[in-house]
Amino acid sequence: MDSYPQYVTAHGFATPQVRKLEIRNVNSNPIRADIAELDRDVADCRRCPRLVHWREQAATEKRAAFRDQEYWGRAVPSFGPANARILVVGLAPAAHGANRTGRMFTGDRSGDWLYRALWLAGLANQPESTSIDDGLDLLATRITSVVRCAPPDNKPTTDERDRCLDYFRRELTMLKEARVIVCLGSYAWENTARELGIRPRPRFAHGLEHQAGPLTLLCSYHPSQRNTFTGLLTEDMLAAIFRRAAELATKPA
Repeated sequence: MDSYPQYVTAHGFATPQVRKLEIRNVNSNPIRADIAELDRDVADCRRCPRLVHWREQAATEKRAAFRDQEYWGRAVPSFGPANARILVVGLAPAAHGANRTGRMFTGDRSGDWLYRALWLAGLANQPESTSIDDGLDLLATRITSVVRCAPPDNKPTTDERDRCLDYFRRELTMLKEARVIVCLGSYAWENTARELGIRPRPRFAHGLEHQAGPLTLLCSYHPSQRNTFTGLLTEDMLAAIFRRAAELATKPA
């Protein structure tokens, strides 16, 4: 893969100018130095030229509804306390969601469903997530994604995924108190299972539970608009997943 400047030149793109916002209120407390360093490394990442171009193009062109807002336009760090017992894993940020707000699953319909479900399960202090300074705090829960930049058509390449998995691996080793991993969709399930060395890997299904040492992996359909509009995933189904995650997270080891 070419470097970012080579990629831009080869494809005739102008380099977007995106003001780099400070990392503020991205994480809930308590925070540790190693987690903070990981979050900074993620936010500064430019490993994938195609994704860098796409996320910054979205941040400069903007969706009409958000034309007066300043976009994050960077890779998105995880959100939630370092002592989380539940890790929620998605696919990647949305171009006009987390790529805009700078916080995982914040600013799009998928996030609306996710945070409302967390609130109903007692894992969030409020049901809405609109911006990084909206007062939202998570209880014993951290949210991340396999790929940290918004990909075109929500489809990262295999190479892009592989470059990003280093951050996911580092995070898994740092979350010493994690007991449950909630995988939102088959992409999150397959990549999480691969990283944990689960073989044979059970086929993805909503409500699937799989034990991997001290960790319980719990699967849910992703709260994408396609899944929610068609009724494949309902609010009650998603809330039930997080009530189950909370139950598993509080069980004695």
